[in-house]
Amino acid sequence: MSFQLFLTIGLFVLVTPWDSRAMKRFIDLSEQEVLALAISNEEEDCRIYLSIAEGLRQQYPASAKLFEDMAAEETRHRGMLYDLYRAKFGEFLPLVRRQDVRGFIKHRPIWLVRPLGLDEVRKYAAETEYETARFYRRAAEQSRDLSVRELLISLADAEDKHESLAEKLGEGILTADVRAKEDETARRVFVLQYVQPGLAGLMDGSVSTLAPLFAAAFATHNTWETFLVGLAASVGAGISMGFAEALSDDGSLTGRGAPLLRGAICGVMTFLGGIGHTLPFLIPNFSAATVVAFVVVAAELAAISYVRYRYMDTPFLAAAFQVVVGGVLVFAAGILIGSS
Repeated sequence: MSFQLFLTIGLFVLVTPWDSRAMKRFIDLSEQEVLALAISNEEEDCRIYLSIAEGLRQQYPASAKLFEDMAAEETRHRGMLYDLYRAKFGEFLPLVRRQDVRGFIKHRPIWLVRPLGLDEVRKYAAETEYETARFYRRAAEQSRDLSVRELLISLADAEDKHESLAEKLGEGILTADVRAKEDETARRVFVLQYVQPGLAGLMDGSVSTLAPLFAAAFATHNTWETFLVGLAASVGAGISMGFAEALSDDGSLTGRGAPLLRGAICGVMTFLGGIGHTLPFLIPNFSAATVVAFVVVAAELAAISYVRYRYMDTPFLAAAFQVVVGGVLVFAAGILIGSS
């Protein structure tokens, strides 16, 4: 029994990261350390809000102003906490940070990502304050020290006030008209950076691979050889389109976003557009494989037409006509070449 206990403890020590073992539990913090942590937390939130404001400034100035005002509130609350700390404990402020406390709130660093998502950062402020308040209350329930419990509850109440402050600031700065304009800007940015490269890749992969695929199909009537031709065409088109999109511009002037991301989106969608009507030729029966491939091609062209209608403001019938005409011409060329 003692050997099993020793083995269990040894395994726990081995699998527990050293940084986790060096961290302190929230419940073990003294009143002084809790207050120091609250001060550090407010300071970090202030810097996060300023970073978000800087990331939004160019495209969403109203939302940037919102986060600047929230950062100013965090600075004011930090000053109030620091005044209280100095009155109780003096000038020395111990360094207690979020990462020093086991189980303390950890947020994804969305402020480091460019471009920033408008809806995501709007929710971030309220979520941050809500989660911090909830953590303080749970910690208060576990605390055995009355003074620490009272302090945690007061901190939770302060965070609740921050959350309502975010809503009030949003109502005052982000009016309906301003929010509508920023939402439209966000939609244009999404189309420019994600939809356009993805649509270009999907169209190229779906249309350009039709000719070699069906030429091979009607020339050989061999489903496996046809599949290999379609796979090679899809992979080659994906690599080619990915590099072409990534090297077209760096996005600094056009606002089209990171070139590597655009290239990856375009390349993957090109491959998917080509492999979709290639996979049916894994069916051994040539006639059945060809019929399924026809159905897949029709579905791909319909999907492309819908995306153009949904995001590119193109009437659906016009989008369908343009895509279908191009697809039919390439499809017919492949069949004629393969049958000759």
